[in-house]
Amino acid sequence: MPPDPLTKKCDQCEGQWLIAEYDLEQAKEIWRSDAFQGRELSLWRYMELLPTSDPGFDVSMGEGWTPLVKAARLQQELGLANLWIKDERQSPTGCFKDRQAVLNIAHYKKVGIEEVVLASTGNKATAFAAYCARANIRAWVFLTSAVPNEKLRELGLYGAEVVKIAGTYDQAKQVAKDFAARRNLLLEGGAKSILSQDGMKTLAFEIAEQLARYAPVEDGKWRAPDWYIQAVSGGIGPIAVWQGFKELLAMGLIDRLPKIGVVQVEGCAPMVTAWQQDLEEAEPVVPRTRIAVLATGDPGQGYKILRQACKEGGGTMISVSDGETFRAMRRLARVEGYSMEPATAVAFAGLEKLVQEGLIQTDDYVVVNCSGHTFPAEKHVLEDQYVLDLQLGQLDEDTQAVSHRSIEEGIESALATLDEQVTTVVIIDDNPQDSRLIRRLLQTYKNYRVFEANDPRDGFELIKQRKPDLIVTDLTMPDMDGFELIDALKQDPNVRDIPVVVISAKTLTPEERQKLESQTESLWQKGSFNTRELVDHVVKTLGVENGEEIPSEDTPVTTTVGKIASGVQQVIEQITPSTVMVIDDNRRDARLVRRILEATKRYHVIEAYTAEEGRQLIDEHHPRLVVLDILLPDLNGLDFLAQLRQNEKHKQLPVVILTAKELTADERERFEKLNCSIWYKLQLDRQQLVEHVDK
Repeated sequence: MPPDPLTKKCDQCEGQWLIAEYDLEQAKEIWRSDAFQGRELSLWRYMELLPTSDPGFDVSMGEGWTPLVKAARLQQELGLANLWIKDERQSPTGCFKDRQAVLNIAHYKKVGIEEVVLASTGNKATAFAAYCARANIRAWVFLTSAVPNEKLRELGLYGAEVVKIAGTYDQAKQVAKDFAARRNLLLEGGAKSILSQDGMKTLAFEIAEQLARYAPVEDGKWRAPDWYIQAVSGGIGPIAVWQGFKELLAMGLIDRLPKIGVVQVEGCAPMVTAWQQDLEEAEPVVPRTRIAVLATGDPGQGYKILRQACKEGGGTMISVSDGETFRAMRRLARVEGYSMEPATAVAFAGLEKLVQEGLIQTDDYVVVNCSGHTFPAEKHVLEDQYVLDLQLGQLDEDTQAVSHRSIEEGIESALATLDEQVTTVVIIDDNPQDSRLIRRLLQTYKNYRVFEANDPRDGFELIKQRKPDLIVTDLTMPDMDGFELIDALKQDPNVRDIPVVVISAKTLTPEERQKLESQTESLWQKGSFNTRELVDHVVKTLGVENGEEIPSEDTPVTTTVGKIASGVQQVIEQITPSTVMVIDDNRRDARLVRRILEATKRYHVIEAYTAEEGRQLIDEHHPRLVVLDILLPDLNGLDFLAQLRQNEKHKQLPVVILTAKELTADERERFEKLNCSIWYKLQLDRQQLVEHVDK
């Protein structure tokens, strides 16, 4: 019987790294037939050795059968005769991960899965987000903060739910796993997945078939290269390619297995370190590289499989520096006209090193996987809040490692925060001022993710894409009024059960009111309701968790949304976040404090990097509080404070000292006399800092 692609472990040994077994003799007979030669040139031509069927263009975007191109100039420079580039940049999203994604998403759609959770260092996320968009499957993508913003924007463009983790990739995987379990969603299996492995192994099939076309072999067989070289993070690429070549060898379509060249970047090379010491297991490392796509610190079982492949086939594992990578990237662009991302260039830097060390011979057939090329998405084309930020504990400045205790606590806290952050509200109102006010009112009390649409048709598309937990809409809008919008929502089975709150200035007839009351959660008249009541109603509709109480105020604010401009401005002023000034010449530290405070949605933070700049900005913005480093390039902290206190306006301005310097008893006394609290950077507890600022 066909293998179940979603099987998680073996029934007999409970092992989690599974390999699907196929009828290789039947596949061999078909693949050597004339009918096979006429098949479509895509990865689906190898359907006999795939675990799911061709989904057609409901999911497929023509992935596979990417060009195999001879690198004529580069091979001449390196002294080689048969150097080939497998140009995976020509994949639909510009990356070889499309092979992995399309099989997964095709099968998910086939069996009716509507949401999937995955962790990624970048490229896999892009591929899955694109195919999920095509298949109308919601993708929850967990990435580290090291992933470039260009990749995050591309994910947002595809409509993925992006969660950015302030931690390592391995921690992001753990959070994704826990999140999927809490919400009872499918967790993508990564390198352990049959679907992922078998999608990737089609690289081996294509290389052997294509290479034989350029360099024919006797008896009409296909040709395996002498070397297959790839940059590696977790290792799924070469693991799957090795399996693909083994299947071809078992079928008698090739005569030998290639040597596998595993290349890692020096800042994250646990496999290479273990290989050089001939260890059976790789020790996890904390990534220290600017090439975030390859930052998998714990390869786990992947190393064991590749170690066996290298020993069996005569391959090796090597590492290259970031500098060597960037030089190789520039070289490929100038010599062969190939523009590629740094993670791809790692493989070519490894190629150069293997040639220099004499491991690759002049006449060897060498294939390098040109695994990807990224395309940035411009910031202005995306909606707000397409990325959710989660903090997972404090990084140690010396080791950049995160303590085990801190991460355990951080993961639990982050997941609780995420439960609130992923509660999504869509507001539809043709008056941007009104929709913005409602958004601010909601986010003042809860960290909901709120999307605005100022055109009802755009709003309808946004609802279908985001499937929010609540819809807030006006009634009187051009082109498509609120009545038509609600009717359209109730006719769509995917969104008809989402609660709707109507906020409108329209005077309703009894018939209109009766109809809306049967279709919506509640009706609110603009200009005549209490915002406190509206917020309470929304929070209750979305669900108050863990018995928490909704914040209350002594004096409720009465809105005049869309009716009296001055009233709107007054409401906005009442909910405007407090301004905090951070003065620190270390931009990284200043940015960290800003993110900590602004994540609460209660503070607007302005950064300054010199005492003079700080003084000017304080006079301009009148902050409620100053966070000050005492080691500034143009003035020390005590002198700055003395000058600040001479100004009558700033005598009572609260100041928090945040420093890495160990203060003397005299310095501490002088700061305390100036009414300053003192915090040390190396001992900083983020939550305590926020609580202190709140006070």
